Amino acid sequence: MLGTIRHRGPEAAGMFLDGPVGLGHDRLSIIDLEGGLQPIGNEDGSIWIICNGEVFNYIELRAELISRGHTFRTHSDTEVIVHLYEERGPECVHQLNGQFAFALWDGRKQTLMLARDRLGVRPLFYANLRGDLLFASEIKALLAGPRLEAALDLEALDQVFTYWSTLPSRTVFQGVQEVPPAHYLLANSRGISLHRYWTLDFSDDSGPRHAESYYTEQLLDLLVDAARLRLRADVPVGAYLSGGLDSSAIAAVVRHYTGNPLKTFSIAFSDGHFDERVHQQRMADALGTEHVSMECTDADIAAVFPDVVWHAETPLLRTAPAPMFLLSRLVRQHGLKVVLTGEGADEFFGGYDIFKEAKVRRFWAREPESRLRPLLLRKLYGDVRGMGDTSQAYLEAFFKNGLSETDDPHYSHLVRWRGTARAKRFFSPDTRAQLAARGHLNGLDDALAGLDGSWDTVSKAQFVESRIFLSQYLLSSQGDRVAMAHAVEGRFPFLDHRLVEFAATIPPDLRLKGLNEKYILKRAVAHLVPPEVLARTKRPYRAPIRNAFLGDNAPDYVREALSPEQIDKVGIFDKAAVSMLVKKCRASAIVGEADSMALVGILSTQLLHKLFIQQRAARPTHNDFSATIVGRSTSKELRVASC
Repeated sequence: MLGTIRHRGPEAAGMFLDGPVGLGHDRLSIIDLEGGLQPIGNEDGSIWIICNGEVFNYIELRAELISRGHTFRTHSDTEVIVHLYEERGPECVHQLNGQFAFALWDGRKQTLMLARDRLGVRPLFYANLRGDLLFASEIKALLAGPRLEAALDLEALDQVFTYWSTLPSRTVFQGVQEVPPAHYLLANSRGISLHRYWTLDFSDDSGPRHAESYYTEQLLDLLVDAARLRLRADVPVGAYLSGGLDSSAIAAVVRHYTGNPLKTFSIAFSDGHFDERVHQQRMADALGTEHVSMECTDADIAAVFPDVVWHAETPLLRTAPAPMFLLSRLVRQHGLKVVLTGEGADEFFGGYDIFKEAKVRRFWAREPESRLRPLLLRKLYGDVRGMGDTSQAYLEAFFKNGLSETDDPHYSHLVRWRGTARAKRFFSPDTRAQLAARGHLNGLDDALAGLDGSWDTVSKAQFVESRIFLSQYLLSSQGDRVAMAHAVEGRFPFLDHRLVEFAATIPPDLRLKGLNEKYILKRAVAHLVPPEVLARTKRPYRAPIRNAFLGDNAPDYVREALSPEQIDKVGIFDKAAVSMLVKKCRASAIVGEADSMALVGILSTQLLHKLFIQQRAARPTHNDFSATIVGRSTSKELRVASC
């Protein structure tokens, strides 16, 4: 198991074996480089822990715990959790400010605790095999042995081809679940129980509305402190610089409010439609950072895409994770293993077009026969290629679908989900029949538990986006998985839970003022970033698709994966329908959004099947793998294994 995910922590490894439990850890050394080897135990060896990620407020927690008589053997942040657990038990998670997935064994209570951070930055998967529990940071570790059969879950695939990802706590592999964000799991002889310890609340109970200056000042103070905490490391910390507001704001805060030297990294594209290098360089020049950029070509995306699928462990509907995979490799090549990024600002400050779309459609729904109100649709999705040439009649027909369903708590996302679900027309008759026989069990209501229908339009949309897109896709396939593929840790100041909770108290018209996205954030950082960055319209990060896979130099694996023979062999998709899609995409220089997503979804699913089912997760592990045994088993039977 450890060897399978050695890429996440190539610098050291440790194991603890004690009766029914075994804990294994691959280490990426960031804090306490010499003394932080895991697993880590308490003073009497009754409690042991392994942790993936960071607890950023560990210095403050450590001082408090020492004052209460606790003895520390290391200076690592992970040891803080052990002693905090001694004080508060599972409720210790409430005091942690961080991004973490940890496993803690309480030998006295013979109880295992698995816990995941509030927003789901770090992954944590598990499988219950007839009473034996396996868990790991990646699914491939669970598949390392012979006991868990590698098989795709059709209902989970159905979710991916609707919501862009599985819903928490589902994965696309049968028998494998994920500990949802903001949850901890307890396992002992009585069984397994799952507990939510935090939720995002947009309830308007914060008292009277404050002056705008109050929100800007509080927001800036929190952002500065969040960035300061995330600079805590015994290694250099860099930053991504996309050219947009979010990453620019983070880099600017570091430069103006800390003494941390900063190296910035960017990805540029040979395709000018996606390229933002001019804005990236302008921001780097303004901040005076040491800036490193690389150009990503269509061929680069195609070349690494199988590796991206291998690390993501799920079908993808976009190629955007591929350039991020290349960018993290660039960071590692320049000697860094920690970077700050701007994820989270769009979700919690109203940055996405889907939030504008929800406002426009609700406004239109009040007078559905109006000729003027639907003209606002022209202000949406300007980044989508070909959108500017789309007729008004087509736009109105597309966005009028479900226009009157304003009482639906998921109203903001219905157009997106129904549009994405069109890709399911490529499912084979057998796949459709199996899904129909199983009924409608998609788990959306469970995934969005806590969503209050009385909230305003923007808040409801933000809640849905953060629960599904943020945790299940952005922080996973496009975040942790492609960064840790090269042992690079991303840190996200905008996802500090204090900042997220404060953002929920900001009046919705200051988060999204009319159709001006991230209004209050722009005001808060106006003195830090150039005016042209503030004035730029939000441009979602995208990457090329059609030319990467269907151009003249398309790699052989694409032709093989999309061939009628392979489509028929896997059996998930209809070979005739896929052949028609490929022919259509090859014939057009510009491929529509729905067809592009379907193409990537089909290709990535075929690759996933080949890599994990046909090849049975048979990639070679490191031959030089070594581990330190920290404890020895008192039983010949290993009942709990982890990685």
